[in-house]
Amino acid sequence: MKIDLHIHSRDCSDGRLCLSEIFQEARSRGIGLISITDHDNVDCQEEAEALSCRYGIRYIAGVELNISFSHPRYRNGKPVSLDLLGYQYDIHDRALIRKIGDLKEHRRLRAQEILEKINRELRSKHQEPFTERDLEAIEKSVDGSFGRPHIANYMVKKGMVRNRQEAFDRYLVRCNVPKMPLSLEEASTLIHRAGGKLMLAHGNDPNGTSLVSLTPSLEEQCQIIRESMLPFLDGLECWHSRHSPDTVSAYLAFAEREGLMVTGGSDCHQDPVIMGTAKVPSYVAAQFNTGEGKSHP
Repeated sequence: MKIDLHIHSRDCSDGRLCLSEIFQEARSRGIGLISITDHDNVDCQEEAEALSCRYGIRYIAGVELNISFSHPRYRNGKPVSLDLLGYQYDIHDRALIRKIGDLKEHRRLRAQEILEKINRELRSKHQEPFTERDLEAIEKSVDGSFGRPHIANYMVKKGMVRNRQEAFDRYLVRCNVPKMPLSLEEASTLIHRAGGKLMLAHGNDPNGTSLVSLTPSLEEQCQIIRESMLPFLDGLECWHSRHSPDTVSAYLAFAEREGLMVTGGSDCHQDPVIMGTAKVPSYVAAQFNTGEGKSHP
């Protein structure tokens, strides 16, 4: 059975396909267990559960939460951004929904501040700045959580840059505004009180929010997890589209030593469609009592 426990939708995040299209694609690819893990958003979970019944695909409620994390031995204690994956929680939990709402509102305010910074850059180059009408147009393009990719897409549409990467390179990295700070402890409390499980997402992703921001050493990453994260986590995302075989082996060995769950997924945003390409073994499903999978070999 193919498994993909890390997928983003257009409805509630920065994916390119809506939920029904994701389930259609999953079925065509023979994926038997999936999770929609939209960024700081749980609004699509009820619909996803309904679609899972319609398409005959097992489903686990998911969410990807961004946190601020620091370690005294790295970067002089300066915090970095990490991602966590919450699974199998109560999608109607009030505390979680309330916090997610706060995060979504902050995303909009953050986008406004980013546009103000970009406007200063544009004015310094005697270029036309963004207006309130531009902000409204960007908001209309947002199906899920408002983030920098939506601004980048709008800049491409206006002809300001050739592609999304150029938008980040020229403007969005330099004009960034911090996300609403959420700690590992707070994220852990939210997910666990909602009856869920919490995983460290793509811990060694060289291109994303990961422990690579602190150290590229797998041994040191595992030491950081053991020292500062272990009491708050249930497991690790071992299989990921940008995890090397060495990463998978190191994380699996660490998880086995520490008695942690292991998960995996493509982190598919459908550009391109890589859903189901992470080689997640079937025993992962058994950890969630889905009725599939055997014990760890």
